Amino acid sequence: MARRHGFALRLAGCFLSTGIAAAFVGIAPEANRVLWVANGFWLAYLLLAPRCRWPAYLAAGGAAQTAVGLFVWTHWQAAFLIAGLNLAEVLLSAQLLRPRSAILPRFSDYRYVLRFIAYAVLVAPLTVGVLCALISHAYRHTPFSLLLVQWTLSHGVGSGVAASACAVIFRSKLNLGAAQLRCWPHLILLTVFGAIAFSQNAQSLQLVIYPLLILVLLRMGLGWAMLAALYVYAVSSWHLMHGVGPFVESNPLPFLGFGIQLQLFIASAMLLLFSVSGVLESRLAAEKRLREIAALHRLVTENSRDIILLADFDGIPRYISPAVETVTGWKPAETMHSGFSQVIHADDLPKIAELMRSLREGSESATIEYRIRKTDGQYVWVEGGLRVINDAKTGLRTGVLQIVRDVSRRKGAEEELAKAYRSLEELAITDELTGLANRRRFDQVLLTEWRRAMRERTPLSLLVIDADLFKSYNDSYGHLRGDSCLKQIAEAAQDVVSRPGDLVARYGGEEFAVVLPNTANHGALQIAQDICAVMRNRQLPHQANPIGIVTVSVGCATLVPQFGKHVDALINCADQALYQAKGAGRNRVCNYTPEPAASADVPPSRETALIKSAGL
Repeated sequence: MARRHGFALRLAGCFLSTGIAAAFVGIAPEANRVLWVANGFWLAYLLLAPRCRWPAYLAAGGAAQTAVGLFVWTHWQAAFLIAGLNLAEVLLSAQLLRPRSAILPRFSDYRYVLRFIAYAVLVAPLTVGVLCALISHAYRHTPFSLLLVQWTLSHGVGSGVAASACAVIFRSKLNLGAAQLRCWPHLILLTVFGAIAFSQNAQSLQLVIYPLLILVLLRMGLGWAMLAALYVYAVSSWHLMHGVGPFVESNPLPFLGFGIQLQLFIASAMLLLFSVSGVLESRLAAEKRLREIAALHRLVTENSRDIILLADFDGIPRYISPAVETVTGWKPAETMHSGFSQVIHADDLPKIAELMRSLREGSESATIEYRIRKTDGQYVWVEGGLRVINDAKTGLRTGVLQIVRDVSRRKGAEEELAKAYRSLEELAITDELTGLANRRRFDQVLLTEWRRAMRERTPLSLLVIDADLFKSYNDSYGHLRGDSCLKQIAEAAQDVVSRPGDLVARYGGEEFAVVLPNTANHGALQIAQDICAVMRNRQLPHQANPIGIVTVSVGCATLVPQFGKHVDALINCADQALYQAKGAGRNRVCNYTPEPAASADVPPSRETALIKSAGL
C-alpha cells in the first residue's frame, strides 16, 4: 500500500508539514520573525524528489501556505504575495543546490554543507528578502533594511535548520535496529533534560544539550540526532513564546526579534552534528577501505601461484605468502627465519648478494633467476621480481618486495631449445657424410684465423687435399664405396691433425682442406706428407690408380697475412700447389711456388719431397 501510493503520501506530507509550520504564525504572531521553518520542510521535499515531480511539490506547498495565509492575513493579496515569495525562495534554493536529479543532499560532507549554507541560508533568503522589502516599503512604507534583515535571518536560519534536519531524517528512515533499541535511554535523557533546561531562565543549562546530541549521534545515527535537534528546537521555541527559557532575558538585538539567540543556538548545534557526522563518516569510509584492502590482500596472497615475499636486504622474511608451500614444500612458518644463504643454491648466492647491494645503494627494481632448495633437497628454478620498500615516515630503504615465480618448466624448455639450436647449428656447419666441418664452417674459421694472424703477425698454413682419380673409383666400385672412400680420407686427415686449433673440413666433392693456424711452412709440409702416408697405409684397392691403391694429392701454402691482402690469396696459393701435384703425377705433396717445382715419386723421403716455398 505504502509503495503503491508512496508519491501521494509524500505529497500529502509536504502539504501538511508546510501548512502546519506556516499556521504556527497564527499561534505566535512574532514567529514569522523567529521560527519560520515552513520553507525548510518544503525545501526538504524538493531536495529528495526527482526534478520531474517538483511542480507537484511546489503546488502542494504553495497551496498549503496560501490557505494558511488566507486565515492569518485579512487581505487575500498579502496571502498570495507571501506564498509566491516563499515559493520563489524555495525554488531558487532547490535549483542552486540540485541542478541535476542525481545530486542528493549529503550533510556529512563538509563541501555540501558549505554549499547549503551559501545557497539555502544566505543567497536565496537574501534575494527574496530584497524583493519582499522593496514591495513592503513601496506599499506600506515599512523600513527596508529592518524587514530585509528580519526576513533573511528568520527564513535563512529557519529553512537551514528545518531543511537539513528533514532531509537527513527522510533519507535515514530512522531505522530501529538492535543497536538503536539499546540506546533509547540516551534519547529519553535528552528529552527530559531538554524540557528541564528550557523551562527555566538559567543561562548555562542549555549548553549540556550539545554533548547529549553528540551522544545520540554516536549511538543512534545522524537521523535520530536530527530528530532530537528538532525536538530541542520545538521545546525551546514553545517556552520562548511563553516568555520562559534562558533566551528570554538576553536579547542584544531587540529589533531582530526576541528569539535570535535561540536560532543561533539551534544552528550551531546542527553544524556541530554535521561536523561530527562528517568525521565519523570519513573514519568509517577509511575503515571500510582498509577492510576491503585487507580482504583483497588475503584473496591475492592466498590464491596467487607466485610467492609474495617481504624481506630485508639479508633475505630474512617479514611476510611470505602460502604459495611457498606449493613451490618448495616448505610451510610459510618454516621459512620465516631462513635467509638467502639457507635456501638459495650456492652458485647463485654471489649474484643475489650483488643484486641486493645495488638495491640497497640506489637501484629501484630488478629481475633475477636463481635456484631455491625444496624440502626434498632438490632445487627448482625461480624468477624473482624485486622492488625496494621505503619507510613511509623516513623514506629510508628498509627491504624489498619480491614476487617469486616457478620457472622450472620454462628453464627446461629453454634448455631443450638451446640443445636443439646447438644441434641445428652443428648440422649447419658439419658435413653429413664425413662428420667434418663443411664449406661454410671452413670459410668462417679461415677468415677468423686470417684476421688473428694479421693482428699477431704469425704464419697461417692451408692444405688442400684431393682424392686421386676419384671419378674412376666411383665408376669402378659404385657410389657407396665412393662414399666409404671419402670417409677413409677424412679419418686419415683427422688421425694426423691433432691440435685443438686446427680444422679439417670437406672442401667440396672429393676435396678436403686443413687450416693450420700459427704453423710455419715446414710444419705444414710435414703434416701433408703424413696424411699422404696414412692414406697409403690404409691400402684401399683402386684398379684405375697406377699403384693399385687409393692415394691423395696435397697442395700446401703458407702466408703471413698483411693489410691489403684477402684470405682468398691463401686459397689460390694452395689450389695452385694442388694443381702442381696433380700435374706432376699425383700421390704427392707440392708446396706453392711461382715457378714449376720438381716433385718426387711416392714414396719419396721427406727431405727430397719438400720444395722450398717462394714468397709472393
